[in-house]
Amino acid sequence: MRRDEVPAGRRLEAAEAMALADTELAGRDDLPALMREAAARRDAAFGAAVTVSRKVFIPLTQLCRDVCHYCTFAHPPRKGQRALLTPDEVLDIARAGAGVGCDEALFTLGDKPELRYRVVREELEALGYASTLDYLAAMAALVMKETGLLPHLNAGVMGEDDLRRLRAVSASQGMMIETTSARLSARGGPHFGSPDKAPAARLETLEAAGRAGVPFTTGLLIGIGETRAERIEALLAIRDSHERHGHVQEVIIQNFRAKAGTRMANAPEPTLDDHLWTVAVARLILGTDISLQAPPNLQPEGLKALIDAGINDWGGVSPVTPDHVNPEAPWPALAALANATARAGKVLAPRLAVYPAYLHDAPRWLDKAVAPHVLRRADAGGLAHESGWRVGAGEDFDDTVVEWPVSPAIAGEGGRLDRLFDKAFDGHELSEAEIVRLFEARGDEASRVCAAADALRRETVGETVSYVVTRNINYTNVCAYRCGFCAFSKGRQNEHLRGKPYELDLGEIQRRALEAWERGATEVCMQGGIHPDFSGETYLAIIRAVKAAVPDMHVHAFSALEVRHGAATLGLPVPEFLLRLKEAGLGTLPGTAAEILDDEVRAIICPDKLNTAEWLETVGAAHRVGLKTTSTIMFGHVDHYRHWARHLLRLRHLQAETGGITELVPLPFLHMEAPLYLKGGTRQGPSRREALLMHAVGRLALHPLIPNVQASWVKLGEGGIVAALRAGANDIGGTLMDESISRAAGGAHGQEFPPDRMEAAIRVAGRLARQRTTLYAEAPSRQKQRSYAAAALTPRVEPAAGKFAKVGSLAARRG
Repeated sequence: MRRDEVPAGRRLEAAEAMALADTELAGRDDLPALMREAAARRDAAFGAAVTVSRKVFIPLTQLCRDVCHYCTFAHPPRKGQRALLTPDEVLDIARAGAGVGCDEALFTLGDKPELRYRVVREELEALGYASTLDYLAAMAALVMKETGLLPHLNAGVMGEDDLRRLRAVSASQGMMIETTSARLSARGGPHFGSPDKAPAARLETLEAAGRAGVPFTTGLLIGIGETRAERIEALLAIRDSHERHGHVQEVIIQNFRAKAGTRMANAPEPTLDDHLWTVAVARLILGTDISLQAPPNLQPEGLKALIDAGINDWGGVSPVTPDHVNPEAPWPALAALANATARAGKVLAPRLAVYPAYLHDAPRWLDKAVAPHVLRRADAGGLAHESGWRVGAGEDFDDTVVEWPVSPAIAGEGGRLDRLFDKAFDGHELSEAEIVRLFEARGDEASRVCAAADALRRETVGETVSYVVTRNINYTNVCAYRCGFCAFSKGRQNEHLRGKPYELDLGEIQRRALEAWERGATEVCMQGGIHPDFSGETYLAIIRAVKAAVPDMHVHAFSALEVRHGAATLGLPVPEFLLRLKEAGLGTLPGTAAEILDDEVRAIICPDKLNTAEWLETVGAAHRVGLKTTSTIMFGHVDHYRHWARHLLRLRHLQAETGGITELVPLPFLHMEAPLYLKGGTRQGPSRREALLMHAVGRLALHPLIPNVQASWVKLGEGGIVAALRAGANDIGGTLMDESISRAAGGAHGQEFPPDRMEAAIRVAGRLARQRTTLYAEAPSRQKQRSYAAAALTPRVEPAAGKFAKVGSLAARRG
C-alpha cells in the first residue's frame, strides 16, 4: 500500500499498518502525503489546540537496577550523594513549581533500585518505608496535599496491585514501552542487562494499568536500533491494549539523543524526517482518541514540522526544573513555545496531568481522593486554568500568578471565526456546536471573540455604560433547599458557614428601603431563602410594606423558585400569583434560580430545585402578565461548554417568544464556601478566559434579542469589570449597598460599589457612564444627586429566625 493510498479517516488494519514500513516506500517523496492525512485526522479530533503541561520534574531517585546503554539519568551510587530525595527536598521542588503556576509534579525514578543497591535499602529503612514504591506513594500524597500539584508517576514495570495503590495518590501514571523488539535486549543490544526493559514485562504493565483503570502515558523511543516495522508492531500493541481498556491517554514519540559517557555515545540519531514519519504513522494507527506527543526540547528546530505530522501535545515543560533524562536539552520558554505553535497554525493550551476525557469520566478513572485536586485546576473544557486568577478573590483581575501567553493569529481559523461573527452580527441564531466553538477559543482566538463582541456592543448600544443605584434586601437566609453551590442559605446544618439563621420583619425591610431611597436608590432587589414556613402571603406582604414606605421605589424581587413556592402555598396557578404580585407593586423579577438551564447539570448542583422547563415556564409567565425579568447564568462548577451553549439558546428562544428579558447577567461561580466544592465535587469557578468569554459569547449568541450584557463587580472586581466592558458588556449592575450572597460564598470584593467608583471604572474602560433605572430609563435627577452624597449605612438588624415565619406564616394559615 502506498502512503497516498492510506484510507482517509478509517482505522488501519494491522496488515495495512505494516505495509507502511515497506522499504520501497520509505523514501522522502511519500512523507508529505502521510503527514497531510495524519494532520487531517488530528485536526478532526483536537481542532486548533496543541496542549502542554506546566510541570516540575522530581527525580525521586536516579538509581536503577537496569543498565540501558543510552541512559544518563540512572547511575550507580555516588559518594556523598543520597540515593533518594528527602521529603523536604521533594517539597522544595514542588513548591517552587506551584509558585510559578505549574500544575503537574512528574515523579521519575529508576526501576526497583533497592533490589540492586544496599544504600537504597538502608535509606528506605531509615525513612520508614519497605520499598521505593512505598516511598513514592507517600511523597506523591505529600506533594498533592501540601502544594495541590497533580502527581504523574513514572515508576517503571509494576503489577496491577502496585498500579492500583499508586492510583490513589496520582492523577495519572506512565511508562514508555520504548520498543517491542526482544532482540534489543540480547547481548550487544541497548537493553542488554535490563530485565525491566523486556518487552513482555512492559506490555504486561500496560495491560495491568488498563485493568487498574489508570489514565496512562506510554510511547516509543526511536533510533535505538529498531526497524520501522518494529515501531509499527509496538504501536499496534499499544492500540490493542487501549482498545481493550481505553486507558492510554497519550503516546510519546521520543527521538533518541546520543549522550557522552554511554555505550551509544556515537550511535546515529534519527533524522527529523524519520521522526516525522513515525509521528504520522502513529497518528494513523492510534486514531483520534489518543493524544500524540513529541518532546519539544529534543527537536527544537522541527516544532512546526512535528505539528504538521499530527501531534497535538508537547508533553510536560518545566519553568523551574531541567529535563533530568535529557539534561543537555533545555526546555523552551512557554511564550516561545506558544509562538512556535502559532506559526504552525495552532494555539498552545495548558492541560493537566490527566486529559479531559478522563476527567469528564472521573468516577471511572480517578480515585475519589484525587479527583477534587484535579477539579480545582480544571476549566470547563477539562484543561488547566491559564492563570492563577479565581472568581471573587481579593487580587485584581490582572494580578495573576502567571498569565498564559497570547499566541499570534492562527492560520486558517480566522476565516472560520469570521463566518460565525458575521452570522451573529446578522442576528441569526448560532448552533450549539458553533457556540461551543466560541467558548473553546484560546490565545489570539479568544481575543478576537472578545473584540468581535465589543464591536457588536458598540454597534448595538453605543459607548455608554449603565448602572443602577439599588439596595439588596435578603429578607431571610433560611432555606428548605440544599443547593450544592449555595453558601448563603442557612439551616441547622449550615450555621458554621456565615452567621446564624435570620428573618427580617417588615419594619426592618421598610427601614432599609427608606434608607436606600434617601441614599439615591431607585430600586430594591429582594430575594431570600425558601423558608419552609413562608407562604405566598409572605411575598405579597413584603412588596406592600416596601411600597407603603417608599411609593416610588421600584421593587425588583423574587426568583422563579420563590414565585412557584408562593403560588403553591396559596393553591394558585403561577400566572395568577404573578398578577397578584404585580398588583401589590412588584415591578420586575430577577432571572435568578436559573444556574444552568440544563437538567444534566441541575441534577448534580440543585436536584431538589425547579427544573429547566419549570424555570422557563415561570419566567415566561411573568413576561406574559407584563413583568420584565433579567436573565442569569451561574457557570464554572460541574458544567461544560455544551451546557453553556444550551443555556444561551434556551434564553434566546424564550426571548424570541416573549420579549421580556432586559439583560444577561453572567455570574461566575464562587467556590470558596460552596458545600459541593467543600466536598470535592466542583471546579474553582471559570478561568479568567472563560469569565470574559461568557460576556462576549453571550453578546454574540443573544443578538439582537437581548441588548444588554451586565458584568458583576461582586464576582470580577474592578479590574474584571473593566475587562468585561471590553468584551461586549455594557452594564455593570447595581451598587447593592448590602451584598450578602457572594460574601457568604467567600467573595472578597466588598458589599457596596458606590457611584463614584462605578463611574471611575467606566472611565478606565474608556466609556461614558449613565445612571439608570431598573428598566434602563434615565435615573431621576433628585435620586442621582442623593446617590453622590450618600451617608454611611446604619447597622443592619437581623432578627433570629424561628420555626415559624414572622410574616405570612404557612402554619398559621393552615391553623
